[in-house]
Formats: sequence, structure tokens, C-alpha cells
Amino acid sequence: MHTIPLPQTDLAPSVLCLGGVPLGSVLDEQQSFAVLDAFVAQGGTFLDTAKVYADWLPGERSISEKTIGRWLQARGQRERLVIATKGAHPELATMHKPRMTRKEIVADLEQSLRNLQTDVIDLYWLHRDDPQTPVAAILATLEEQVRAGKIRAYGCSNWRAGRIAEAQAYARTQGRPGFVADQMLWSLAAVPQAALPDPTMAAMGSALFDLHAASGLPAIPYASQANGYFQRAAADTLAGMNEGSRRLYDTPENRRRSQAVQALAAETGRSISAIVLGYLLGQPFPVLPIVGCRTVAQVEDSCRAAAQSLSAAEIAFVDGRAGR
Repeated sequence: MHTIPLPQTDLAPSVLCLGGVPLGSVLDEQQSFAVLDAFVAQGGTFLDTAKVYADWLPGERSISEKTIGRWLQARGQRERLVIATKGAHPELATMHKPRMTRKEIVADLEQSLRNLQTDVIDLYWLHRDDPQTPVAAILATLEEQVRAGKIRAYGCSNWRAGRIAEAQAYARTQGRPGFVADQMLWSLAAVPQAALPDPTMAAMGSALFDLHAASGLPAIPYASQANGYFQRAAADTLAGMNEGSRRLYDTPENRRRSQAVQALAAETGRSISAIVLGYLLGQPFPVLPIVGCRTVAQVEDSCRAAAQSLSAAEIAFVDGRAGR
């Protein structure tokens, strides 16, 4: 699997990123280790998790980070991997209350370092935003952690375009890189911001797309395969899809896109996964999709799909919006 350098850093992660949501929760430790091993065997070097994964389920807190930490210790491959994790997420019971003070950011970072059993986080994400907190104060905290050697670079997740632009402009006045990547909900599936079940999430929209296209800021989207919507639609197994995901993705527009995906697959011989991921990989700025694999077979399928991207004409065909 090829790598993509993140501008203004010394990080060059694999083009696919393995998402950590199921690790240690939906998957037990043995299954989690098998998925992680398979990803590395396919050339994957980029892992993404969060302090809050999967605290919405009963059991041990921060289980995804802790499972990855135990795997890192067992395998001894820390130096060849790019480890990303997220902090500053609101408490799950009070999602309307931001957690973006210096104390909260630093406390989350320190806990993540312990959970992952590492001395440094390669890419540290702010999991949510607090528009009431000045970007200068937020970036000052992150830069402090860079100087302390606890993070190598930082990014934002679920931030709106205007706030990212404001933060990047401030960082330039300080002679600093600012955010080196952005993480949002994005896939071939059309998902309007208003349709999201959690208003603190951010979906790729025209303003955010234009920001990335103009700046070259890498996008590292989650739910990059729409929770398997296109694969299920092609196999006629949507009835087995999680109800929340089906409600979000199974719309007339996405059914139209699914038909286009299947037509392109029949014409080119590519797999559904190759087309869905190729849509992201063919965009006019760096995109490193996060894949949420639960089996070794899914890891292998996704990694095979990462070898090819769609052309601009193919992107226009499947999404019907002239490349958007």
C-alpha cells in the first residue's frame, strides 16, 4: 500500500487508515489483534482511534485505545506506525457542553498516552469544537504539547469550514503549521449536515470541500464506505443493515448513486469497494480514508481497493455533481 506525506510534517502514513471503533468492544482482543495484524501485513501503517471509543457500550472505558496499546506492546512495531487519536470530546451524557479548555485537552492527551502505552501521539485530533473558545487559546495548548514532545502534529475533527479557516489563518501569523489534516463524515453517499443524528458532527459539504480544494489540507474521512451501504445495496442485503445507518444512507439519491456504482463496476470489472474508496482517492486534494473493518476479509478487500482511484469523469458519473 502506498503512503501519502502529510504536508508540514515528517509523517507519511499509508493511504488507508484503520479505524479503531470496534477494537476491544464489538471485537474481542483476539479478533482485534487479528484485524490489526492483517492491516499491517497489507502494508497499512496508519491507525486512528479516540479516547471516547467505545464508551457508549458497557465495559472498560477507552477500550479501543487500550486494545491498540496492548497490541503495540505485543508486536513491537510502534516506530513504523502512525498513531492518531482524538480528545476533547464532550461527555456522552452532556454532548451540548464542550470540553475545550486547556485542562481538559491536556488531561485527555495524558490519558491517551497511558492507554496507548506510548510516549508520543503522531497525530492528535480535537474530536469536537467549541466555537466560543478562541482559536488562539486552543492552538496555544496544542503547540505547548508539541514543544513538550507529547504530540508530533495535530488536526481537527468535526470542525466547520469557517473555524478551520480562522485557525489556519491564526497559525500562519504565528509561523506554525496549524491543523495538518481534517477529519469529517464523508463518503460517496450524500449525507446533508441536517440529516446527521448528532449536530456536533460535521459532514463534508460545499464550504468544507472548497476549503480543502483551495488549501490542499488533507482530508481523513470517517464512515468512508457509508457503513457498507453500497456493498449491501449491490448484494440486496440492506435489510440487515443497522437501523440508524439505513435511515441515514438509504435515500433516493443514494439509491441512484448505488445504481451508478454497480454500472461502473460491471463496465470496469472493479469491486464495489474499489469504486467507493476510489471516489475519495480521486479527489483533487489528499484523502486518506478511514476504513472500519471488523474481519480480516474486510481488511484485505479494503486494502486491495486502495490501489486505484476514480477519474474525474468517473467521479462525476457516480455522484452526478460534476466531481463533487
